[in-house]
Amino acid sequence: MITWGAFMMSAPDLASFGRGRLRKPPAYLATVRQDGTPRVHPVTPIVTSDALFVFMEPSSPKARDLRDRGWYALHNGVPDTQGSGGEFFLAGQGLEIHDADTRRVAVVAAEYEPADRYVLFELRLTEARCNGYGDVVLPPQRRWSFTGT
Repeated sequence: MITWGAFMMSAPDLASFGRGRLRKPPAYLATVRQDGTPRVHPVTPIVTSDALFVFMEPSSPKARDLRDRGWYALHNGVPDTQGSGGEFFLAGQGLEIHDADTRRVAVVAAEYEPADRYVLFELRLTEARCNGYGDVVLPPQRRWSFTGT
């Protein structure tokens, strides 16, 4: 897994495309329930130059899923059935953040005011990809996978 910042260094055009799509809420976060079945949640991702964050209620099922199993998939919302504007997908593991300085960075970068009670997760990446249907210019690199250790 790598941070959003490391992903940007590895695949800058794909990261830029993805950032643009994720900044138009909602996005949809899929997590894994205890029984192994998927669960989907609307979220408002926060993208900084170094990290990808999501805030949520501490009692949220997605928080429990990320704490217990960690794995997630994230997909931007699309405005219509034609997928206008393109699609961006990423997957990896979510890590709960307790560091006050990191939380301040996420709060400042948020396009809304996160409640003090919200918990913060950083979404680390293992893969990313994009797709489009003729109305959008796609980056030259459309797929990326983490290959390091």
